[in-house]
Amino acid sequence: MQKIRQFILTIGDIILAFLALLLTLNIRYWGNFNSNIFNQHLLPFAIIYFVWIIFFYIFGLYDLKIIGPRGELLQRMLQCFSVCLIISLAFFYLIPFFGITPKTNLILNIGIFAILIFLWRKLFYALFSSLYRANIAFLGKIPMAVNLSNEIKNQPQLGYKLIGFLNEKANLGAQIKKYKISVLIVSENIEKNSGLADQLYQCLSLKITFLSLDKAFEEILGKIPIDFVSQAWFLKNLSESEKSAYDKIKRLTDFIIAIVLIILTSPFWLMSAVAIKLDDKGPVFYKQERVGKNRKNFLIFKFRSMITDAEKMGAVWASKKDPRVTAVGKVLKKFHIDEFPQMLNVLKGDLSLTGPRPERPEFVKQLEKEIPHYHLRHIIKPGFTGWAQTRFIQYARSKEESHEKFQYDLYYIKNRSFLLDLGILLKTFLLFFKTE
Repeated sequence: MQKIRQFILTIGDIILAFLALLLTLNIRYWGNFNSNIFNQHLLPFAIIYFVWIIFFYIFGLYDLKIIGPRGELLQRMLQCFSVCLIISLAFFYLIPFFGITPKTNLILNIGIFAILIFLWRKLFYALFSSLYRANIAFLGKIPMAVNLSNEIKNQPQLGYKLIGFLNEKANLGAQIKKYKISVLIVSENIEKNSGLADQLYQCLSLKITFLSLDKAFEEILGKIPIDFVSQAWFLKNLSESEKSAYDKIKRLTDFIIAIVLIILTSPFWLMSAVAIKLDDKGPVFYKQERVGKNRKNFLIFKFRSMITDAEKMGAVWASKKDPRVTAVGKVLKKFHIDEFPQMLNVLKGDLSLTGPRPERPEFVKQLEKEIPHYHLRHIIKPGFTGWAQTRFIQYARSKEESHEKFQYDLYYIKNRSFLLDLGILLKTFLLFFKTE
C-alpha cells in the first residue's frame, strides 16, 4: 500500500516538474515563447529534475509521515530546494554544454516547482487520508496490537482506515463482510488455535489479506516487534547462507566507496585536526572499543569531540547536552564530521557502510540481558550508518531507545539488499542537515 502511494507521489512530481518548466518559460518569454525555446531547455532541465527527484528521496519528501499535518514538510522542502538550487547553478555554470545559463529561469522554475510540490502533497494527503483507504482490522487485542492500531489511526496517509478489533467469539466471515475489511492483522497464534485457524481458512474466499502481527509491523512500520517474535521466527527468516554472494560483493563496494569518500572529505580531515589541536592541544583521534561481527571487538576511530579524560569514571550513555563535549567537538558533532574517520574502519573491514551501529562492550553486556534476542545484532558486520539511523534515531541513549532501535536493526538484518543499502546511504545524507 505504501509503495503504491509513494509511486503515485513520484509520478505526480515528474508531471509537475515539466509543468513547472512550461509555466516558467511561458512567463519568462511572455509573447515570444515557442517550441525552439522549450526544446533548448528540455534536456538540461530533465537531467536536473532527475537529480532533484533523488534529493526529494534523500530529504524524505516521499516519506508518508512527513506529508501529514504534523510533519515537517516545509522545513524539509526548504532544505531540499536550497540544495537543489546550489547543485543546479553548479550544473549550468560548470558544465556549459547546453548553450544556456538560465539563472533567472532557474530561480523562477524552482519557485514554481516548489509551490506545485507543496500543493500536490497537501492534495495527496487530503485525498489519501480520507479516500482510497483499505479497511484494516485486528484479531486479538494484545498490547502490541493496540500500539500498532494507534500508529495506523494517527497516520491515515499510510493508506489504511482502522476498523478496530474484531470479536473473536462471533462469526469472522460475517464481520469481514459487514465492515468490508481488506486487511486483517492476526495477533493470535493460529498454529496453536485450530478453531481460529479453521475460521480464517473459511474466509479465504473473501479475498482479504491476512497478516501476522510481526509481518504487519514489518510492512507498515519497517521494524520487527522483538517482544512478539519467537526463536522459530528467526529460524524461518534469518538464513545467512543465502547472503554469502551479497556479502562478498558488498565488501568490495564498501572498500571502493570508502576510498572515494576519504578523498572527497580530506579537506575536512585537515581542518578538523588543526581545530582540535588549537582548541586544547589533545589528540586528534579518539579510539573506542566496539563489538563487531560474531562479537569480535575492534577499535572504532573518530575525531575527538570530548575532553581527553571524558571517560575516566567508566562508560556512560551519551546525552544530548553532554558537558564533556569541547567547543570544537560541538561543531564536529553537529555536522557529523567526527564520524568521518570511521571510513578507516570500513577499509580495514571492521565496519560495512550499512548495518547496525556497533555498541560498546559494556552496553552490549547489559542490553543482552534486558532485550530479547539482542545478541543477533552481531550475526552481520556493523555499519557506519544503518536503517535505524534513517528511521529512528542516530544514537540510542537509554535501554528503551536501544530496544526500539534494535527492532529497526532486525528489519535490516532480515531484508538487507543492495537496493535497501542504496536507500540508506542516500538517506544518510540528510543527517548532515540535522543537529544532535
